[in-house]
Amino acid sequence: MTTESYFFNYSATIRISGETINFEEISNTLQITPNHTHRKGDKSPLGTFYDSDMWLYDVELPREVDLDQQLKVLWTKLEPYKDFLLTLKKNLKVDIFCSYRSNSSTAGFSVTYSALQIFRELQVDFDVSVIVSADELHKAIRYVLDK
Repeated sequence: MTTESYFFNYSATIRISGETINFEEISNTLQITPNHTHRKGDKSPLGTFYDSDMWLYDVELPREVDLDQQLKVLWTKLEPYKDFLLTLKKNLKVDIFCSYRSNSSTAGFSVTYSALQIFRELQVDFDVSVIVSADELHKAIRYVLDK
């Protein structure tokens, strides 16, 4: 596989979950239309049922834009409503879901300290879901085993 065929995708999403969420209040206060909402008991695309309500907003940037920029754009939208989000945390779970996807088994990513401000201000952990394409992972394992 040549380096031209590698892909690197990122996302930063605010998720608000819990019981009996007032979706309209959150959307109106944050002045954001969510990308997805669901209620406890709704059927998921996988055929399972959701165990809580969720309001979700995914940054509207191309997936190729690095995680650092994704987080900065998300914080720019959310910062004016920091106090509201902290108030929501009293009864609901508020988190920032980050993802990194690639088909390169030897790549990584970095996040500047300024992009991490969103986590400090909202008092949430910095967690990242990392997904590496199975084909690339198998190549890396074969390489190690052949040595």
